Amino acid sequence: MPRIKPRSPEHAPELAEMLAKFEEQSGYISNAALTLAWRPDIAQALGTLVNTIYAPGAIDPGLKRLIGEATSKAAGCSYCAAHTAHSAHKAGVSKEKIEAVWNYQESPLFTDAERSAIHVAMRAGMTPNAVTDEDFEVLKTHYNEKAVVEIVAVIAMFGFLNRWNSTIATELESVPASFVDAISTGT
Repeated sequence: MPRIKPRSPEHAPELAEMLAKFEEQSGYISNAALTLAWRPDIAQALGTLVNTIYAPGAIDPGLKRLIGEATSKAAGCSYCAAHTAHSAHKAGVSKEKIEAVWNYQESPLFTDAERSAIHVAMRAGMTPNAVTDEDFEVLKTHYNEKAVVEIVAVIAMFGFLNRWNSTIATELESVPASFVDAISTGT
């Protein structure tokens, strides 16, 4: 049970456009956004940050979602891990690759570049942060500074989201829950 009840969308008219866009892209309205709706200014600021980080850039949109999934899994946030798995699939990542994120080091589904990004994401999601200089040197053999900044921006964004949703005990919506169930059962 969530520790703070999400607001209903009709009680947050200033967020109507943002919530409609999220629903159009994802197929549902996020309970995290509805909980943040108690402070519309924070919800809007976070929405701007998320849209900026997920905007086209140096990193593939699907990989950005896998980085978010890896960070969330390492942090133990099942809510965010489910959201990023679902959004990775919507961005064109196969179910098999999403399922293999925990085994990124051994899986043939990942390139060395992807492995380096997911490795940094996993280690950054830990508390305390376990990223080493060596991890960064490997990452920088595959990505330039602009791309590395994007990777770290995704990780940092999920640092906030993981803490928010784990602390609030945000209830997972049926769309990402069904997707994760389908992956785990192989359907």
